[in-house]
Amino acid sequence: MAEDKDESQEKTQEPSSRKIQKAEEEGKVVTSKEMGVFVVLAAGVILMYITPFFVTDFLEILKDFFRFGIELKSGHSPLESIKKAISLIVKVVLVFGVPLAIVCIISQLLIGGINFSLKAVHWKISKCNPISGIKKIISIKGLVDLGKSILKVLVLGGISFFVIKQNIPEITYLTTTNLTSAIAKIVSFFPEVIIGLLLGLALIAAIDIAWQKYDYIKSLRMSHQDIKDEYKETDGQPEVKQKIRKLQMQAASKSAAENASVDNLSEATAIITNPTHFAIALKYKVGQSEAPLIIAKGKGKVAERIIEKGKKLRIGSMQSPILARAIYYTGEIGEEVIGKLYSAVAVALAYIYKLDNGENIEKPQVDVPSELIFDEFGNNENEDESRDV
Repeated sequence: MAEDKDESQEKTQEPSSRKIQKAEEEGKVVTSKEMGVFVVLAAGVILMYITPFFVTDFLEILKDFFRFGIELKSGHSPLESIKKAISLIVKVVLVFGVPLAIVCIISQLLIGGINFSLKAVHWKISKCNPISGIKKIISIKGLVDLGKSILKVLVLGGISFFVIKQNIPEITYLTTTNLTSAIAKIVSFFPEVIIGLLLGLALIAAIDIAWQKYDYIKSLRMSHQDIKDEYKETDGQPEVKQKIRKLQMQAASKSAAENASVDNLSEATAIITNPTHFAIALKYKVGQSEAPLIIAKGKGKVAERIIEKGKKLRIGSMQSPILARAIYYTGEIGEEVIGKLYSAVAVALAYIYKLDNGENIEKPQVDVPSELIFDEFGNNENEDESRDV
């Protein structure tokens, strides 16, 4: 028993769609910092190349800062360079900042979506627990983060070292040339360095995304007991659900039987109506039947069909809401009327028989036992007055 319990608590099952939905509602989605770095750098490089005038302005400002002392001696105000720098920063924020922010949002939507939740930023005292912090550091996730950091240093450092090694003669030559040529030469190294770094970051980002998705799904895994509990929450107890299904099947079967009973109406000798909401067709022949038999019954549309077809077949009828509902809710098609309604039904049948024979008589009172008085929904009304005139 203990082994079965431990096995049921082991989280080995993939998370359900409901579990993932609840995690998203709490602000937990797949995210990758490495992909964010790669996307920002890649988009920044592309923007830099499609807006070369920013690079030119930057080099000019950089040159002015290096000539700061010369400008000061010549009486040229250094504030001009500062104004240019501020103007460039504003332009960069507008032209670079907004597109980069949009690119970051799109990349996150593609990875795991964006779902802000106050639960994610809700302060918990457990977050200040130093023991929990140490556990996170030495956990598998902490070791993976350490491994990613080492991989970044090795990959990006290796790429940078390779590029520098390939261009050592040119870099050494920079010490013998003027500032403008040196800056231009450094800028010429950028494509090679940037492409190498982007390839390295793309590799790291791909590895990180795969890990983050795996770790996200793993953190949401469920035990067999979790699945059972969720099933009970979403679909209800199996016993209750089975009972509901049984009631639905009974209702469907009853409705089908009532519809089919209209075809047997030619056998009926009398119809009791509500006058329109309920209709009961009875068969009774003196000396041939022990008790009146329910040939057809129905409410709503079925009742209307019974009444309409009864008129075409010239079957006698009587309006008695209290009796029609009593027979409807206490008897089934093909069954005899229950004993407690014999007297009431006998009065109704006698009245219909006399009408069919051309007698002009008043409609009689029909007495129904109080426990058999129902409203249109089948609820027992228990009224003191049990007569229907």
